[in-house]
Amino acid sequence: MSTDGQPHILAIGGGTFVPDGREGVAPSPLMRYALDLTGQDRPRMCFLTTAVGDGAEYVARFYAGFSQLDAEVSHLSLFPMPSVADMREHLLTQDLIYVSGGSVANLLALWRLHGLDEIMREAWQEGVVLSGQSAGALCWHAGGNTDSFGPQLRPLTDGLGFLPYSCGVHYDSDPQRRPLLQQLVGEGTLPGGYAADESVGLHYVGTEFVQAVSYKQDAGAYRVEPDGPGTAKETRLEPRRLAAL
Repeated sequence: MSTDGQPHILAIGGGTFVPDGREGVAPSPLMRYALDLTGQDRPRMCFLTTAVGDGAEYVARFYAGFSQLDAEVSHLSLFPMPSVADMREHLLTQDLIYVSGGSVANLLALWRLHGLDEIMREAWQEGVVLSGQSAGALCWHAGGNTDSFGPQLRPLTDGLGFLPYSCGVHYDSDPQRRPLLQQLVGEGTLPGGYAADESVGLHYVGTEFVQAVSYKQDAGAYRVEPDGPGTAKETRLEPRRLAAL
């Protein structure tokens, strides 16, 4: 739980891990920021890889990366059955929940099937910090765009809706992302919202956006809002720069 008692979400556009010559990958400063939001000296952290089908190689890779942090790390998988006896009890005793990228459409379907959507809402309201990259960032919002259905991006309009905004991820690395998000917001398919470049996290307290953070100098965050019939405007939000780990 966060020691300030507030519900926090850190939605990461990309860049949870950075290359590391010794271990292969290492957690980026965004993960230190997420852990710091808990206020705990040694936070309890659970990660979920539902969006990539809980493949053993992904679980092992996340353990290898997150084991470099001063945290008590666990995971929750849903394949072939939930990996913990009581999902609600396990998640509500965490300080931080992290959700991997992958297919956000599949993630949402499986979470709803297993009741994880309501458990996640309860955990968030109780002060467990929620975080994730790509699918794990988009899922907390009202919607966005996704490659869950193929390489041509499509709208996603049935996110969990903890945050009443649209969300854009990989905003500077996938050329389809920016124009499609602006189109969807402009035509009213999605509400106005926020977008993040690679290496950028969007920090919300409750349902209010408070700041963007990044460990790269030129990376940005953006507010995307309707701007007249069928159009949208984009405003750059300068992230707070994070120190290297």
